[in-house]
Amino acid sequence: MGTITFLLVLSFLVFFHELGHFLAARYFGVKVEVFSIGFGKQIFSKMYRGTKWQIALIPLGGYVKMKGQDDTKPGLYEEGTDSYNNKKPWQRIVILFAGPFANFVLAAILYFIIALAGANTLSPTVGKVQENSPALKAGIKSGDEIIRINNTEIKTWEDIGKTIISTEGALQFYLKRDGELISKIIRPHISDTQNMFKENIKKRMIGISPAPKLVTIYHNPIEALSYAWDKTIESSKMIFLGVQKLIQGIIPSSEIGGVITIGKVISDASESSIIALLAITALISVNLGVLNLLPIPALDGGHIMFNLYEIIARKKPSDKVFVYLTITGWVILASLMLLGIYNDLNRLLG
Repeated sequence: MGTITFLLVLSFLVFFHELGHFLAARYFGVKVEVFSIGFGKQIFSKMYRGTKWQIALIPLGGYVKMKGQDDTKPGLYEEGTDSYNNKKPWQRIVILFAGPFANFVLAAILYFIIALAGANTLSPTVGKVQENSPALKAGIKSGDEIIRINNTEIKTWEDIGKTIISTEGALQFYLKRDGELISKIIRPHISDTQNMFKENIKKRMIGISPAPKLVTIYHNPIEALSYAWDKTIESSKMIFLGVQKLIQGIIPSSEIGGVITIGKVISDASESSIIALLAITALISVNLGVLNLLPIPALDGGHIMFNLYEIIARKKPSDKVFVYLTITGWVILASLMLLGIYNDLNRLLG
């Protein structure tokens, strides 16, 4: 069942990505010859309004084939205003960007649904209090529920960290303990800690950790829009930073995951709850959007770079350079896929 869920989720994400390309291409009058979910031998196809819609045997991706577009023949010229290569560079950039953009839109839609249905997150309940910490000195105890900090209402554990970091000086905590509301003054100190990329950083902290208790937060439609926007931007920044740290060598290459890891994550989420499945689908959708914008020649980002070059230099890159760079891009992608699978197998084998 987990494998079926993985394939359905991946196909859905690929469909939405390619639909972005398709709609933008049709908007500019480009003929889309093939809309494929999967690669390789087709197992189902249907002609509709001049486009062959197909499902192929290998479900790990997809593509739209437009008239006048062929990476192996960059100088290909097909007559007619419905040819991709006859469009202006900025129009081709919009068509290319539409795929990743569709992934960001899909993630925002999913986060919006999650916000309305109820997002599960850590409760603002204190679990452990560190020794000699500002919280312990102020009299904070395990089980205290933090209601407000200064004038900021606290609903989730994440709100606590954000409030502590964004303020200065002493903080007034309002707590619920044994059904009573009490107040404590805490003076945070700067402590050594690690961020999500395991880098050593200094951070304003009070020395508490969360209790293993979840709370469901429901949002009205206006709040849900804000939640969806914030989560999509936050996820995008996190993935961009992750790629940057990977290139810098801060994140080891052994952390790269492949299709096996993705499949396991999706499978585990589907067994947990529909909200968990929607959340991981949204995150993977953002991931696809970000990664496709990387300036690797075989990806949308690489093709966008070619078109930007054409706008600046007022000429297309030579066919030879285009083909060599595209082949290099495919080699890079294939190497990353093999590395991901290798890491997946290493984890499975312990």
